[in-house]
Formats: sequence, C-alpha cells, structure tokens
Amino acid sequence: MKTNNRLHLFILAITSIFIVAGCTEDTIAPLENNMTPPGKVTNITVESLPGAAKLTYSLPSDQDLLYVKAVYPIQNGKREIKSSYYTNSMIVDGFADTNEHEVILYAVNRSEVASEPVTVKIQPKENPIWDVFRSLQILPDFAGVKVIAENPYSANVVIEVIKQDERGKWEPFYPYVYSSAKSISQTTRGLDTIPYQFGVTVRDNFINYTDTLYTTVTPYYEMLLDKSLFKTYKLPGDALIQTVTAGMPLMWDGETYHFASRMLTDMVDQKPQFVTIDMGQLAKLSRIKIWNYSEFMSDGNHQFYYRGQLRFFEIWGSDNPNQDGSWDNWIKLGTFENIKPSGLPYGQNSNEDWETAIAGFDYNFDTNVQKVRYLRIKCLENWMGTTWFEILEISVYGDKR
Repeated sequence: MKTNNRLHLFILAITSIFIVAGCTEDTIAPLENNMTPPGKVTNITVESLPGAAKLTYSLPSDQDLLYVKAVYPIQNGKREIKSSYYTNSMIVDGFADTNEHEVILYAVNRSEVASEPVTVKIQPKENPIWDVFRSLQILPDFAGVKVIAENPYSANVVIEVIKQDERGKWEPFYPYVYSSAKSISQTTRGLDTIPYQFGVTVRDNFINYTDTLYTTVTPYYEMLLDKSLFKTYKLPGDALIQTVTAGMPLMWDGETYHFASRMLTDMVDQKPQFVTIDMGQLAKLSRIKIWNYSEFMSDGNHQFYYRGQLRFFEIWGSDNPNQDGSWDNWIKLGTFENIKPSGLPYGQNSNEDWETAIAGFDYNFDTNVQKVRYLRIKCLENWMGTTWFEILEISVYGDKR
C-alpha cells in the first residue's frame, strides 16, 4: 500500500509541474540577447533604376546577423525595407522624381540590435508612371470609353479616370485600371452617345501621381443583342458537340459563373474547329464578350488560361451562309488572342489574371462590314496547344437600327 501511495504522489507531482509549465505566459522577444551592435555594411554600389535603385554591398562578418535595413524618405512618408542576410542586395523604390536622395543602411542582428548607420546617395531614373502617361489615349468605344497605354517596365500602375457630370463637377469614373501588363487596354461601358469630358492620371503603389490628361469623347451606339433568339445552326464541317452535358445553347443561357454550364467540342479532332450560331436578328456587330470555362482541378480550385479555353481564334459573320458548310458568304470580323495579363507560365494565375477572366473578355469587331445574322467561332489553338474548345457564355453587341 505504501508503494502505491508513493507512486500516486509521484504522478501528482509530475502532473503539477506540467500544469505550471503550461500556464506560463507566452512572451515575444528576440531569440538571442546580444546587445553588441553588428558591423556595418561596406563596399556599397548603386545601380539606378526607374523610380528605384539597386544597392549591392558586403555584409559584416557577425555570426548572428539577421538582415539589412534601409530607411529613407519618399514623397508620401518614410519607407523601410529589409533584406535577408542570405543576399547582399536590395531594391529601394517608391521615388517620385530623379533627384538625389539619401538612404540610410543598418545591419541588424538576431537580438534586433542595429549597427551604426551608413548613408548612401542614390539618384533614381524617371518613375515608370511617366512612360505610361505619355502613351495614354482615351478613345471612344461602343457605349463607353477605352483607355490604352504602354507600360514598358511592367510596373504596377493605377490609371484613374474622372468624368465631368451634368453640373460640371468632376467625379471618379470606375472601375479604375489596375495593371502591370506591358500593353494596357480597358473599356468602361454604360454611357450614352453624347460628348463626355474625361480626365486621366497615372499613379503607382506609393501614391506618386502624373499630371492629368483631359479630353472629350463621344461613345458609339450599341446594344446587347437578345440572346433568347439565339439557336444552334449546324452546318457540314461544324465541330462535334458533346450535347449531353455541354450543348451549344449553354453558351447563351445567361450563366457566367456556373462552371457546369458550358459548350464543349470534340477533343479528338485536331483540325481547327468551329461552331455556327444563328443569332435570330440582323445587326452591325461591335463586339463579342466571351466568358471562358474554368477547368476544375483535383485540388478543388479552378484554372483559367488552361486546356480547352480559347487562346487564338477567329470570329466570322454572314447574312446568308451556304448550306454546304463552305466559307463562301462569310466575312471575318476579327482574329483574336486571349491574353493572360500577368504573362505567368501555363498553369499559373495571378489575382489579376483571375479577376480579368471572371469579368469576361471583350473582343472588338471590324465595324466596316455589313450587318450579319450568323456567327462562326473558329478555334485556331487552345491554351494546351490543340484545337478543341469550351466556352462558358457569350454576349454579342451591335446596332440593329
């Protein structure tokens, strides 16, 4: 009995130790406690970049070095950048002008103790927002305006548009253009066919702004064609459609996000595939909007710019197609490429890629052609390099007057 009592007391004692240890407060503190400042960075060289500079340096030999920190003022406050001890360089950015600026560098150890400061002078090149600004164009589009610009450095920029209301007051005209693409093009619609006063400016992520470009734009007339009149128009040579779960009418059922509602062609045929649509109305077409079907992945996510989604394709129109399926009486309305904004490799999407695809892609037609009633969508190459294709939804715009 005494042995059992001693064992019981021993177990209680050990348990109490674990309970006390588990109840101690968590504290956040450096992993080490070395209050001796590390050495300074040395041998600093500077490479001027657009709106930035690259600093390359030699690290101090301290064994507990953690990172190098740069502190410097920019137009809208103070900026601080940290670079790991695994590298000997960093980019200091956010500069609005090409003036000379001072950057202070510190080496910091694992106890968050900083070295003596080292001051280096840098002189950035012109901020990339000015290249974008000089190339800006605000053009009329169907029921809206198009903003186009070149962005040679693929900088993250925001193009802000303002519009004058009927009282002469300037107001934001959303959505703004957020892009890092080399060639920027965005149309905002919902406008009447009357003159509008617009202003456009470019800024970066550091709230550095260009001047404002002002212009007057009169949008073109267009209307959304009634999709309830659309129907399949099967002609010889048209692609075989998987009609059980992915028939032609699903392209105009109004579902732009339901991933099971799409048109899918045969995957075996390797020739350029095409389908024919009777729109049920004669119109001078301005554009087509296409929502790509996003592939369902094994991890539960969806993927754009992938597999059978259209990449290179043509749109043709006719008012009286031959019943033999030939291309006589067909007019090419445009040759198009589905462009991934980020330019990331196949199978990788950025947030901008995803948001652009979810919104649908607009493809403008050559409007110097006659009215048409029938459309042909011809896939030259999908994103996986073959010719079968799938489309979630289409909308067609034009002028029936």
